[in-house]
Amino acid sequence: PTPPITGSRREPVRGMARLMIKSMNESLSIPHFGYADEIDVSALQELRSSLKPAAEAMGIRLSPLAIMIKAASIALTNHPVLNSSLSDDSSEIIYHNAHNIGVAMDTPRGLVVPNIKSVQSLSIFDVAGELNRLQADGQGGAGLKEADLKGTTFSLSNIGAIGGTYMSPVITPPQVAIGAIGKVQTLPRFDAEMNVKAAKVMEVSWAGDHRIVDGATMARFSNEWKAMLENPSLILAKTR
Repeated sequence: PTPPITGSRREPVRGMARLMIKSMNESLSIPHFGYADEIDVSALQELRSSLKPAAEAMGIRLSPLAIMIKAASIALTNHPVLNSSLSDDSSEIIYHNAHNIGVAMDTPRGLVVPNIKSVQSLSIFDVAGELNRLQADGQGGAGLKEADLKGTTFSLSNIGAIGGTYMSPVITPPQVAIGAIGKVQTLPRFDAEMNVKAAKVMEVSWAGDHRIVDGATMARFSNEWKAMLENPSLILAKTR
């Protein structure tokens, strides 16, 4: 008979894993609440396809995520509490003028969340170019710069690129909100005339810090973001 396998192996916690443990321990102090919805991203994918040749001519790989990040920034302008943080003694809400939107990335060094600085001042192509740089640096030998990992005010996780639909994202202090984007699926849905059509459907799961973010605010923010993704011309209309 095969002898039983015994013993264990230990290894020290270092680098990103150590930072993750510290961050997740801190997140335990946040009273999370969740909000989720589904979005028809058929029009978003059409917009991306139409813009893709122009982006490629500029040396930019345009992904739907870049457009989602820009739409999130526009919605944050109307819901600034989601781009805020609590003071250390919880006596003040600190509203951040810059939308430094973090993007969770799976890298050889583990999960990291670099951010795109001042998204409110960037075009969709600018966001896409910066996202390309962060993704390349995260996968490269040198890794991300320290400045890329600091100052995040709001986060998105594109976990759907790996798989899954609905999630329970965890807020990283001092942020007060995070969104997790699910995979895009082709599913049957009714159109305005009640005809069944094939739609590109994506789920999103939000988490908010219930100390300063209420469910109604999160729902209104999500509805505005959803409206822009389902009708991307609104992104152009709302971009200043």
